[in-house]
Amino acid sequence: MAGMGKRMRPHTLTIPKPLIPIAGKPIIQRLVEEIAVVSEEKIEEIAFIIGDFGKEVETELQKIASNLGAKASIYYQHEALGTAHAIYCAEPSLDGKVVVAFADTLFKADFKITEETEASIWVQKVDDPSAFGVVKVNENNIITDFIEKPKEFVSDLAIIGIYYFKDGKNLKNELKYLIDNKVLVNGEYQLTDVLENMKNKGVEFIPGEIKEWMDCGNKNATVHTNQRILEYHKKDKLICDTATIDNSIIIEPCYIGEGAKIKNSIVGPHVSIGANTSVDKVIISNSIVQRNASIRSITLTNSMIGNSATVADVTVEISVGDFTEIDIEK
Repeated sequence: MAGMGKRMRPHTLTIPKPLIPIAGKPIIQRLVEEIAVVSEEKIEEIAFIIGDFGKEVETELQKIASNLGAKASIYYQHEALGTAHAIYCAEPSLDGKVVVAFADTLFKADFKITEETEASIWVQKVDDPSAFGVVKVNENNIITDFIEKPKEFVSDLAIIGIYYFKDGKNLKNELKYLIDNKVLVNGEYQLTDVLENMKNKGVEFIPGEIKEWMDCGNKNATVHTNQRILEYHKKDKLICDTATIDNSIIIEPCYIGEGAKIKNSIVGPHVSIGANTSVDKVIISNSIVQRNASIRSITLTNSMIGNSATVADVTVEISVGDFTEIDIEK
């Protein structure tokens, strides 16, 4: 999660993209919770590979690991030298069984990582494989080829960016080989080269086919992912006890955070309201409003509003970053 999240600006100007909340929890927290679900063994350590995000972000990441009963390790990628280089930044943690995950994606799956699994790559069938890296499998469901954005159809199994390795030391050695020998593609060290080398040396990769892949790469995708996560959790308690709702209608599923105040409004469906946010005279659907924001006298859909933002008297689709103020009356 070392990237700058440029496609999600302005929402990534004050926090990294994986800490943007989806239905009340940061993307990265939901990701590690889903990985825990598919793992038959307890997660012992979570290694976060980040940029220079500051102490507050690191404290939040340590808390996420602690909530799963895991040790947190923080590593830094100071230069954008590719996916293989990013993973190798966590070299001290690459021992034993390892899951590698890129932190802008969420998934739902019903398979398990078992003791018999040597290596696995999470995939999902897609309608347009030309936009993705894909894998080919043989009659025994073993991956035979990795193809990046194929121009002609070879497979519809897209790689979603989550991988399992039973032998983390083997992965570490292959990463080191690339870097020591400066095996670069367009100036970067690529994980696909590592996977190809491991496959050619006899490692059997199997596809971990998931039920649903949810992207958080841009505003529209993140709002849609919020909708899907709310649907998955609609039987859970999503409205915090300390939230106050006055003369308002909540069309579930919606998440309403601690200390939020909803007055004279229609909220939902598929809306997440962050902690201590004030909502007054608002009609809002299919949107994410983060913490300590204030929105009033507006109609919103398919929108994102950042932390401590103020928006009033607007009837549009918007994407407002942290600490912004929009008030047409002024």
